[in-house]
Amino acid sequence: MILCLDIGNSHIYGGVFEQDKLLLQFRKSSKTGASSDEYGLFLRGVLRENNIDPASISHIAICNVVPEVQYPISAASRKYFNITPFILQAGVKTELKIRYRNPLEVGADRIANAIAATTLYPGEDVIIIDLGTATTFCLVTGDKSYQGGVILPGLKLSMVALSSGASRLGSVEIVGRGNCLGKATSESIQSGLYNGHLGAMREIIQQIQQQELSGKPVRVIGTGGFTTLFAEEQIFDDIIPDLVLKGLFIAQKLNLD
Repeated sequence: MILCLDIGNSHIYGGVFEQDKLLLQFRKSSKTGASSDEYGLFLRGVLRENNIDPASISHIAICNVVPEVQYPISAASRKYFNITPFILQAGVKTELKIRYRNPLEVGADRIANAIAATTLYPGEDVIIIDLGTATTFCLVTGDKSYQGGVILPGLKLSMVALSSGASRLGSVEIVGRGNCLGKATSESIQSGLYNGHLGAMREIIQQIQQQELSGKPVRVIGTGGFTTLFAEEQIFDDIIPDLVLKGLFIAQKLNLD
């Protein structure tokens, strides 16, 4: 079995694969300052609670955008599983051509998403929208070229910025579409967050399509925690919540040889 860990700014998103089947998914806060023992005990505990023997884990694969968490997670892998983890980073096999000016700047989670997308939709141009702490857009063309991306603050980050920067505007629940015009401050904020993000997604998709693909059709894949909010908006052709885990699993297998 392969344990895959996507370490993001807010959460560690984990999954266990047996052959090509995803048996388990879980999340944990990715707070900095946690020790290797805390991570190791958590990982062994969550496996046992879901009837998976920690001794059955043969490989651990990690993609990480929080550098200070790398050492304790790697140390936990060695101490509690006797496994040196595979790290998705520069120099490993991905089968992607990275067109960024500096390929090292592309987040490991975005690379994992791109690996999964090119495997699931071979030969197709795809835009991947990942709605997490940040909302990211990645264009990957049918020849497995990672062309570039767009990054903007995610829904929760936008709300926190608004409430901390404007003294009379508080935090609100992030919800889906209601009336665009709010009749209370909380409704107005909710509408702005939701409809502002919706409009940004539509505009960015259109701009990428026109500027990079000469207007050709493109498959739009949604992933990340807030994707389901927009499920009825006809933004996404497919919603794949576990896309990053699938990509990390594929990358680990590519690098076994």
